[in-house]
Parts: sequence; C-alpha cells; structure tokens
Amino acid sequence: MKMLVFVLALAVGTSAVLLGMEELTADRIEANAEIELQQTILDAYGISYNTGNINEVFASSVDVIEEDGLTLYVDTNSGAVSFEFTGGGVWGPISGVLTLESDYETIKSVTVLQQEETPGLGGVVANPQYLATFEGVLMTPELMIEKDTSANDPNEVDSITGATRTSDAFELILNNAYEAHQSLWQSLEN
Repeated sequence: MKMLVFVLALAVGTSAVLLGMEELTADRIEANAEIELQQTILDAYGISYNTGNINEVFASSVDVIEEDGLTLYVDTNSGAVSFEFTGGGVWGPISGVLTLESDYETIKSVTVLQQEETPGLGGVVANPQYLATFEGVLMTPELMIEKDTSANDPNEVDSITGATRTSDAFELILNNAYEAHQSLWQSLEN
C-alpha cells in the first residue's frame, strides 16, 4: 500500500511540475515562434535586421493583412508577398513560409520551418539547396513537383529522389496554401 501511495504521489508531483513548466514557458515559446516567422519573412525580402531591432524593422517594412483567418505579409518596398503553409507530410506536418514576387505567381523563396520526414530522404524537403530550386518557378496554373528527368516547364520543380510521397504531399501543401490565399490577394488588388 505504501508503494502505491508513493508512486501515486510521485506521479502527481511530476505532473504538476511539468504542467507548471509548460505554463511558465508557453509565452516564451510563442514569442520565439513569432521571431522565427519574422526572421524568415525579412530574410526572404532581403531586409537587414538584428536581434535588437527585428520587431521595429518588421513593423516598418512589412504590412500584415489578416482576413477570414488568413494572413498575408507584404513587403512595403517591393510588393512581394509571403504567407504561411502547413499540411500533412508522410510522417507528420510540414510547415513553413512561401514568398512570391509582387506578381503573386513567381516564387521568390520557400522556407520549411517544421517537418518530420525521414532524414536523408523526405527530410530533404527542408534542405536549403533543394528549396532554392523553387526560386523563379511559377505557381500557375499550379505548381508541379515532377519525377521525370525531362526539362522542367515554368511551373515545375524536380521531386526529391527516393521520396515520391513527400514530394507529392509538399506539392499539395503548397498548391492548397496558394489557392487559399489567392482570393485575399485578389481583394487587395481591387
């Protein structure tokens, strides 16, 4: 009986400590995620900042437009636009930021902030060298990630070798995010 009471007390005490730590760090985790998003967007626009002035630089250089649960980040200088994407990969969510030129068709950059794909295979989806192949590619009529070896059309990117399912999922995630944000972008144009 004493052992059962001891184990129960230990479990309750440990749970209380963990819940307390979660409560204490939740704001910090959220702030760090916001800073990472701001860094990603400013880097995509080529805007200089440092850790001391990132919030001020972001506020003065980027218009944040929110409507119907969607958010666009527009570079006040170039008109380039960024938005977050997220969706299911093969082993977990893939999320990041897609940045387009001011024409809202040409990819300026793609950054993956989170992924849980197989290291060395699908995990290549977050590799900067792979993501650089998206630069200059068109999102219209829709982005295609192709596994053939022929020359790519203006809206095509090569798939990740050995990770067809991750490539297919990533194509779907990017196209869905683009389509979801397109009506918000068009409403700004009018």
